[in-house]
Formats: sequence, structure tokens, C-alpha cells
Amino acid sequence: MEGNIHSKELAAYLLNHHSEQLSSIILCPDPRLHYSLYVDFAEIMDDNPALSQFIFAKPTEYLPLFDESAIWAQKVILADLKQCENASIKDNIHVRINISGSPLECPETFPSIGRVRVKHRGILLTIKGTVIRSGAVKMIEGERIYECRRCKHRFKVYPEVETRNSIPKPIFCPSQKSKICESTSFQLVEDNKICHDYQEIKIQESTQVLGVGAIPRSVPVILKDDLVDMVKAGDDVIVTGILTAKWSIDLKDVRCDLDPVLIANHVRRMNELKSEIDIPDDAVLKFKQFWTEFKDIPLKGRNAILQGICPQVFGLFTVKLAVALMLIGGVQHVDASGTKVRGESHLLLVGDPGTGKSQFLKFAAKLSNRSVITTGLGSTSAGLTVTAVKDGGEWMLEAGALVLADGGLCCIDEFDSMREHDRATIHEAMEQQTISVAKAGLVTTLSTRTIVFGATNPKGHYDPEQPLSVNTTLSGPLLSRFDIVLVLLDTKNAVWDAVVSSHILAEAETKNHDCEEDLGTIWPLPMLRRYIQFVKRYFRPVLTKEAEKVISSYYQLQRRSATQNAAHARLMFRNEVTRLDAITAILCIESSMTTSAIVDSMGNALHSNFAENPDQEYAKQERLILERLRLLDEFPEVISTGLSTYG
Repeated sequence: MEGNIHSKELAAYLLNHHSEQLSSIILCPDPRLHYSLYVDFAEIMDDNPALSQFIFAKPTEYLPLFDESAIWAQKVILADLKQCENASIKDNIHVRINISGSPLECPETFPSIGRVRVKHRGILLTIKGTVIRSGAVKMIEGERIYECRRCKHRFKVYPEVETRNSIPKPIFCPSQKSKICESTSFQLVEDNKICHDYQEIKIQESTQVLGVGAIPRSVPVILKDDLVDMVKAGDDVIVTGILTAKWSIDLKDVRCDLDPVLIANHVRRMNELKSEIDIPDDAVLKFKQFWTEFKDIPLKGRNAILQGICPQVFGLFTVKLAVALMLIGGVQHVDASGTKVRGESHLLLVGDPGTGKSQFLKFAAKLSNRSVITTGLGSTSAGLTVTAVKDGGEWMLEAGALVLADGGLCCIDEFDSMREHDRATIHEAMEQQTISVAKAGLVTTLSTRTIVFGATNPKGHYDPEQPLSVNTTLSGPLLSRFDIVLVLLDTKNAVWDAVVSSHILAEAETKNHDCEEDLGTIWPLPMLRRYIQFVKRYFRPVLTKEAEKVISSYYQLQRRSATQNAAHARLMFRNEVTRLDAITAILCIESSMTTSAIVDSMGNALHSNFAENPDQEYAKQERLILERLRLLDEFPEVISTGLSTYG
């Protein structure tokens, strides 16, 4: 049956379905470049099921045949484009198979990296992961042409991946003439040397899909020709290719093994999709119905969402609000000169042991679709940013935690355990959202659009009279990178202890009885994840005039900007930053100060609880803040009614 599929049949398929791509390649002026011809596997299955089966089962045989067919198809098209001067046949054309939307996305042919086995060798395999190492682009010899000294037969010899791309010397003459040539003497044809661009990367499976205690596995990937330099460290990729093996480097007293390696045929970057999760239409409908129900009392609706964050921890309203605003984030601003103002907010929890800091870090990592958790004690500057490693006599860059969490969340527990020079390395990553590297002759800049969520213990007994830098041993410049710093002090408070103990004892009873106000069941973890991703994707809030007045007056008073107002507008399912969002942002920022000139009784977020009537409570806080900012005359409706109209 193999003989049924010929190169002309493949060329006919390309002419029927991809003539436009071929025409554009023919009209390209430079014949020395390598060109990609993208073909959907699902389309091949619909048109020619037998061909799709051959490509899947024997890609090493049929993918090169596909490339040759593309050259033949160009000749057919070129006959119709004789009037174009720049039209020419491109010999360096490569058919790239995209398996998206096809049955090859099943677990058997799309396994996780840790489940790749010998049975996957030789088939068209697809794997997904994060690029942790990107090697330099090299030039390798693609083929050699030898000529038999006896019968003058010319034949090609290709490099072997198993022997690290070395080209073996021919043993016998492969001539297919009637009389067998037994010659073992060959001569190299020097004028026909063909070279290819070559790059090795290493991809690692995502830690999000691993269980507790599982070590993320990695596999090297070979990129050739038009695929080189497509990805960099930290990128999420889906790679389709052929699994083979190569001998490990020959080292003294080290056993030589066959290491798996994937020869890539198609690479798809997932950076624009890395933070997106599936949000069905019925979930969006639930969100809209929820806010319709709480239209008149929006803050009660907001608190219902916040109570679903880390529900095992009682109270801590301020912390849960800060975590929600941090995960949702604001809107990035780019001015006319190209200067970017980051939209991500960084959060630091400073608190006594046993105040639930680590619980919030772990829950926030679950809420984020892309997250990395590490501890200060087990992290170095290279582990957080990027490290230079030597592989096969060549220096490569390997991505650290902040680069791997690009577009997501990086949680750093025990922040105070990090050494001072290790903490200094993340200054640029937090503010400029890039990491500049100059190691082992490698000079580059990597993207780190990452939210940093840190937790630290105070140095000894927390002294409210001393500044935060003294209490935490963290430097002032590093503390200034965190937009919100919340202090959790385990002070002796008999009333608070009684409320918490009652809540813990009542949990067992509520499990046995239906509770109408059990908001934790209304907003479970999957629903919260979808809500956060939905508002981040579809809302781009803009400031209203009233919000501008409040923020401007507050900035003049404190000279401290807040990006949390846009995040709160998203949380409230709105595309406008109203006065309500501005006031809430101020409350959140003021909560991170040990003493506040605007809001009374700030400085310890541990005892902040959910108000029974948050809308009435907000009206009191709004009047107080506007009075302190000397803006009460600007909003007469607050004076006349004593209640807010939510801007």
C-alpha cells in the first residue's frame, strides 16, 4: 500500500489546498532563504485519510517526500506566473504539519513530557512545555554527495542524529544497476556541500499539571532551518516532530546512554494564550446574572467573591481584597515615547508565624493559570532570574523562576531568608519587567511580565514605631517595588480569638446542614479562576473624572500612585474606574501603611473582617476619606445623603 502514495499525489494535494501559500513563496525575491508551508493535519485527514495515516506512522519517510512534492508543485504554479520577473522556484521549502484541531491531540499522541516512552519513537509526536534553555544557532552539514570510483554512481549520505550529526563514510556502493557494484572506494564531491541552520532547545513540562512531589521532566528539541530562533527561554510552546535518540556525551568514567530527543517539524508559540483558560458561555452568563442580582448592593457582591479566596482562613478581608486586585491586575499604559507603565501589582505579606501567609501564597498559585512557587531559602539569584550553563562545550542560558512565570504569578515564601545580593537581582524584574543578562559572553534581555507575591516574617518582635525596612531587614528600594505591603500581627485580642474559635467550631455543623449564605460553594476554585481570567481579558477600565479627582488629590497628599483602581473596576465587572474604585484603592494602599493619616485604625490586616453591610460601611469610609482629602465640597450628594452613589 505504501507505493500508492507518490510525490505527485502529494503535490496535487498541495496544489488543491495551498496554491496561495505556494504562489507567495514563489514571488519572494531571495531564493537562499528557508520557507515554511503550513499544512493542517485535520485537513489532510478529511481529504486523504490514507495519506494522513502514512504521515503519522512513518513521518521520517513521508515528510521529506512532502518537501520534494512542494518543489514539484512550485514548477506547476510557475508555469502560470511567467509574466512575473521575481518568480523563482525555492528549493529550501519545508512542509510544517499543524495538528491543532485534529485527533492527534489525544493523550496517546500528545503525552506530557514525563510520559514519553519508547513506543512514541518514530511516529508524529506532539509535546507541550516551557522553554528553559535555548542554545546558539549553529551551522551543520546537511548532506554529502559521494561518487563511486568504479561505476561513477553518485549518491547522498545524510548526518545521523544518533551520533550527534556526524556523517558516516559509505561502506558499499548503493547502485541499483543490473550488475551489482561491489566497490568500497568513493570520492567526495566537494562543490555540492549543503548546510543547514541548527539549534537545540530544552523544554520542560509545566509544574501546573504535576502532582505534589513530582519532578518536572525535560526533553531536548532540535530546530532546523526556518524554525531556529523562533523561541526563547520562558516561552510556552507546542512542538510536533519525530522522537529519536542520540548518544550522550562521551565522558570519562560515565556510562554512555541513548538520550531521547525530538526533531521538530512544527513549533507553535503559546505566549499569547499562556494565561487563557476555557470560559464557557454558561459561565459568562452566570457572571452577568450574579452582578444583576447585586446591582443595588455591589459591594456585597464583591465580598461574596472575596470570601471564595482562601476560604479555609477566617476573615482577613483586606488580604483577600489585595490578593484579588493583585491577580486581576490593572491596565498597562504606553505613552507616545514608548515608555511602559506596568499594570501588574506586587504584594508582600509581613506577618508573625501562624497568620496564614503561606496559605494565601498556595491558593493564589492555584488561582493563576501560570505560576511558580519557590522559597527564599532555596533560591539563588540565578535560580530566580537566569543562569548560564555549559552543555557540550557550549554556554547556554537556562530560565529561572521569574522568567518561567512570565505572564503569570511568582510566589516567594520566606522572602527574608534570601541573601541580600539575591534579593537585589529582582529589582529590575519587578519594576521594568525585564531581566538584563551578561553571563559567559551571552548578553541579552528576557521578559518577566510577572506578578511577585512575597511573604516574610518580621525580624524579631514587630515594633510599630519603627519603619518597615527595620522590622523586616528588607531594603527600602526593594520594599518600594511592592505596591501593597500588608502587616499581619498576631496581637492578643480576646474578641477576635472568640470569633475565630467560634468559626472553626461551626465549620463542622455547616457541613451537615444546608446554608443559604455559604458563599464558598457559590464561588468554588474553578469558577474563581474563570472569573479572574474573564475580567482580565474583556475589561479595559478607563478613569472617570470623579475618580481622577480623588486619585490626584490622594497622590498630591501621599505622592504614591495606585494601579489598584483599574483592578478593582475589573473585579466589579466594569469598564470604568469610578469613585468607588478609587476610594477602595486608597483603602487598600493605606492598609499597607503602619500608620495612616487618612484612615483610622490601620496597620494590622489580620483583624480585618467582612462587614455585615459593606455598602453602608463604605459610605462612612468614603465620607471620611473625601473629608481628609478636602474633596467633600466636590461631591455634594455625599454631604446631603450621607450615603454613597458609587461615583
